[in-house]
Amino acid sequence: MDVLYHIVFTPKYRRKSIYYKIRQALIDIFRHLCQYKGVEIIEGHMMLDHVHMLVLIPPKLSISDFMGYLKSKSALMILINTLI
Repeated sequence: MDVLYHIVFTPKYRRKSIYYKIRQALIDIFRHLCQYKGVEIIEGHMMLDHVHMLVLIPPKLSISDFMGYLKSKSALMILINTLI
């Protein structure tokens, strides 16, 4: 049985100008990364300086491992998207 978590985190760069340019890309990246790890996003909200996510995480995956994965991979994917 999956575990339900309400996660609130701040992105590495909290600039409003960047946020508006990559908001949709961030949403797609989070969906893709969660799907890869078998995590189901129940609800999510992108605020100007933080992100709220309600997720179902499998018990084999710790919350700290998942958040490390999500933040590091999303930062790399954003960097790649902005360079291209």
